[in-house]
Amino acid sequence: MSVKSFSPQLNNSEEILENTLRPQKWSNYIGQERIKNNLKIIIGAAKKRNDPPDHLLFYGPAGLGKTTLAYLIAKEAGGNIRTITAPIIEKPGDLVALLTSLNEGDFLFIDECHRLNKQVEEYLYSAMEDFKLSLILGKGPMAKTLDLTLPRFTLIGATTKLDMLSSPLRGRFGAIFQLSFYSPEEIEEIIKRSAKILNIKINDDAAKELSKRSRFTPRIANKLLKRVRDFAQMDNKDTITKKIVIDSLSFLEVDELGLEPGDIKIIETIIHKFAGGPVGLQALSSATSEEKNTILDVYEPYLIQLGLIKRTSKGRVATKAAYEHLHIPFD
Repeated sequence: MSVKSFSPQLNNSEEILENTLRPQKWSNYIGQERIKNNLKIIIGAAKKRNDPPDHLLFYGPAGLGKTTLAYLIAKEAGGNIRTITAPIIEKPGDLVALLTSLNEGDFLFIDECHRLNKQVEEYLYSAMEDFKLSLILGKGPMAKTLDLTLPRFTLIGATTKLDMLSSPLRGRFGAIFQLSFYSPEEIEEIIKRSAKILNIKINDDAAKELSKRSRFTPRIANKLLKRVRDFAQMDNKDTITKKIVIDSLSFLEVDELGLEPGDIKIIETIIHKFAGGPVGLQALSSATSEEKNTILDVYEPYLIQLGLIKRTSKGRVATKAAYEHLHIPFD
C-alpha cells in the first residue's frame, strides 16, 4: 500500500483547508512572537508617517505561516493584497502588468521569490526603490525609454532558500525575518483552535499526542488533524482521543516523533549504506532515489531539528539519537 507523505507543500484541497483555518487577526496567530511584535511596530510607524510599510522578506521551511503573515500585514495596514508565485512571472511584461494594476498602499506577495527570473528581478529593483519602472521600447538606435511612475506599494517576499536570493534583491527589503519551528505547546494550541473551527471534538491528551507528531509545523498539524478526524468518523466516534490519534497515525506510518517512511529511509541509508556518514547530498540522493531538493527542503530541516542527523563539512552524519530511535546498535 502506498501512503502519502505529509509534506509541508500544498495541493488545491489542502489550500482551501488552510485558507479556512488562516488566522484573521494578530490575536489568533499563535507563535512567532518576536516577528509579530516587530511587524506591529513597522506597520504602526508607517501609518503615523502615512507611508506604506517597508518591503518585507520572510524565510524558513514551508508551512510555518509566511503567507498568513502577509495577509495579516495587509489587513492591519488597511491595504489590499495580491498574491503570486515567482515562476508565474515569466517575463518583464508580466511584472509590468502586475505592478501597474496595484493601487496606492497595496501589498504584493511573491512566494518562492528565489525563483524569480533574473531579467524580471532587475526590473523589480527600481520598482522597490523608487516606485518607478524604466521600459525600453524598440531595439537599436530607434529604442526609446519610457518611465512609468508606480503607486507606492509594499512588496512581501517569501522563500525557503534565502541563500538563493541575489544580494541586490535581498538588500532592497527593509526588514528580513526568519520563521522558526514552533514549540509543541504552540502546535497543541493551534490544533485546538483548528479543531474548534472545523467543529471537531478533541481531548487534551489527544491534542498533545498529535502535536508531538506534527513536525513543529502548523500546516502539517492541520493536515494530520483532518486525517485523524476521518478515522474517528469512520469509527463512529464523536471525540478524538489519544488512542484514536495513535492508531490512525500508526496506520498512516507517522511515528511518535512525526517521522514518515521517507525520513526513516534517509536515516537508514546513512547508517547502513554509508556506515553512519558522512555522506554527500548527491550520493544520498542517488542511494535513496529522492530528489536533492526534496532532501534539502522536506526531510533534512526536521531531522536536523530533532538532532537525528547533522551536517558537517564532509556531508550528512547520523547521530547517536538516530541509532537509538531506530533501535540500531551504536558503535
